[in-house]
Amino acid sequence: MTFHHSNALVIKNERLAKSTYLVRLQCPTLAQAIRPGQFVMLRLPRTSDPLLGRPFALYDTVLDERGDPIGIDVVYLVVGKMTNLLTHLSPGDSLDVWGPLGNGFPEPLGDQHVALVAGGIGQTPFLAHIRELLGTRGYGGMSARRHVQNVSLYYGVRSADLAAGVDDFRAAGATVHLASNDGTLGYHGFITDLLATHPAPQHLFGCGPEPMLHALANQAAQRGIPCHLSLETPMACGVGICFSCVTPVQTSDGWDYKRVCIDGPVFDATTLKWSV
Repeated sequence: MTFHHSNALVIKNERLAKSTYLVRLQCPTLAQAIRPGQFVMLRLPRTSDPLLGRPFALYDTVLDERGDPIGIDVVYLVVGKMTNLLTHLSPGDSLDVWGPLGNGFPEPLGDQHVALVAGGIGQTPFLAHIRELLGTRGYGGMSARRHVQNVSLYYGVRSADLAAGVDDFRAAGATVHLASNDGTLGYHGFITDLLATHPAPQHLFGCGPEPMLHALANQAAQRGIPCHLSLETPMACGVGICFSCVTPVQTSDGWDYKRVCIDGPVFDATTLKWSV
């Protein structure tokens, strides 16, 4: 695994929705290498509390006036000490960042219609993925190339005030379908239930809480749709050393553990062994 470590300058840090923020980091070398589906580790410099970094998906790369990648955007939800401290960063501050880490999204099977399914903060890997799929931007040193004709984003949240980045996804060219648990936004219910009422896409990609991913994997199997899932697993190092992020997977001999940070975070849904 080749990754870059730097002390990255904060360009901006702004609120997108309730408890949800976007931080923009200046890190050209990393921005030129990273692909949709990969992630970075962020750590606050000059402190040991919190001691460890935290994983965050690539939201998108930032381009200069010539179209060259010079930075990355990361979207985060405030859920603990680290993310709460991130909200206090201002332009000119810095963050330790290392990446790109993990494996990106695979080539979709089919060139007509792909659906991306997100729950909670699981929409964060999909902005760059939409642009890559529709061929409006290249990543990881690759030229832009259209992979599919249509991309749909199915995005579910607990309530309307938690929906973040919807306008970004529409501007990127996706057809956006929304759902909320309390009925304040879009379909009243689970996003996987909304997906089940629509014609089957050729390929499914998902990211979100485990119950949603399990439901999505079951639906994909029942409808005969290829499905890849990006796992939201806590990590300590991000580079495969600590074995803190293992997940059980199906094997020819039964099952085994795989490290999400280097074997994932994207897995074929048919290989995952669910806890329930």
